[in-house]
Amino acid sequence: MLTEHQQQIIEQQLGRKPRGIAEIAYATDTGLPVVLRMRSLVDEQPFPTLYWLCSRDLYKAIARLETDGWVKRLEEELAEDSDFRQRYQQSHQQYVGQRWHMMTSADKQRIEELGFSKLFDRYGIGGIAQWDKVRCLHMHYAHYLAQRQSGEQPRNAVVERLEAEFELTKLQLTL
Repeated sequence: MLTEHQQQIIEQQLGRKPRGIAEIAYATDTGLPVVLRMRSLVDEQPFPTLYWLCSRDLYKAIARLETDGWVKRLEEELAEDSDFRQRYQQSHQQYVGQRWHMMTSADKQRIEELGFSKLFDRYGIGGIAQWDKVRCLHMHYAHYLAQRQSGEQPRNAVVERLEAEFELTKLQLTL
């Protein structure tokens, strides 16, 4: 459960009151929320984004990469490099499995009742169904950081590629 203070920080970071937060999935050593784990069903609507980036600093740094054409570059690499493409698709598959695993039983049941189960099997990181395309580098970083926080070995092929180039996880994050 989020504290009132955490809720206020997240609202300040996002510039709005968030809906559907399950927990803080990644925070800095000082407790600053960076990644939120979201519920998969919000107001009876599917929300296939498991992890949401809330850090303004990291958001801006990643937005610059997107503006500089990194989504297109990564998609070109996916088309040319079968090993990279396979690791990328495994990232999506792992994300889908993790999302199902982290859902509450009530949400799973309601998702099935509403007929959204196939959607949650098909949509990967960032809610993308085409696993040979890249959508929203912010969602990839959120996934990667949440894995790090949980003690898992982070496996996100896109972030591994970007980290080798930019080391954004070393950024000093502020409110």
